[in-house]
Amino acid sequence: MILDQFRLNDRVAIVTGAGRGLGAAIATGFAEAGADVVIAARTEADLRRVADQVEAAGRRAHVVVADLADPDAVTALADAAAAQFGRLDVVVNNVGGALPRPLLDTSPGDLAEAFAFNVGTAHALVRAAVPRMLDTAGGGSIINITSTMGRLPGRAFAAYATAKAALAHYTRSAAMDLSPRIRVNAIAPGSILTSALDIVAGNEQMRTAMEQATPLQRLGEPGDIAAAALFLASPAGAFLTGKVLEVDGGLIAPNLTIPLPDL
Repeated sequence: MILDQFRLNDRVAIVTGAGRGLGAAIATGFAEAGADVVIAARTEADLRRVADQVEAAGRRAHVVVADLADPDAVTALADAAAAQFGRLDVVVNNVGGALPRPLLDTSPGDLAEAFAFNVGTAHALVRAAVPRMLDTAGGGSIINITSTMGRLPGRAFAAYATAKAALAHYTRSAAMDLSPRIRVNAIAPGSILTSALDIVAGNEQMRTAMEQATPLQRLGEPGDIAAAALFLASPAGAFLTGKVLEVDGGLIAPNLTIPLPDL
């Protein structure tokens, strides 16, 4: 049956930034599809809640409390997966971000920091994970979480958008290097109702404006991204590599505008 192609039975996944939001939704979604998961973030209480959800789905969770801005902490995740579960099949590079800042207030250091956190951490985990993934018969799947801002220009997002655009191209380049054993794809979410959008969700005027600027007339849910990640991780996505799925409600222009004075 075609639905069986969306299963991850007895596979093992690492999900970074898994304490809440997109990472939590992806980790629990993978568990519901049959995977055991290594979940990593900075806040143990958040991770324990996600681990409870994974276990409620009948799968195992291994919690790693770490500052994922540290490349050594990211690298150790691959060893944790092998030690706890004996294999590694899927990696989701979800950790990342950068605060919006006007262009002329964005220093070269801000750009370097955004690049290191969004691209460098992903690369560190890829390097550590690939040898483990090659030990399994089926190879593996790597999924990078980029952003719609990596392709749509928006004011005050120079550092974040540039880093996410770089991650999208890193995805394409890594896919070429790691084919055919390991597939590398990315998801570019639009505006998703996580804690990052709390200020929007709580302001009816702002939320309505963003919804109206989105062709599908709504903001995304974490489950929308989890479903896309499951597709890319599972046999259903076996003929995709080097692709960026734009899960953004059909955006062709930013739906969030930060007011800045004209120069």
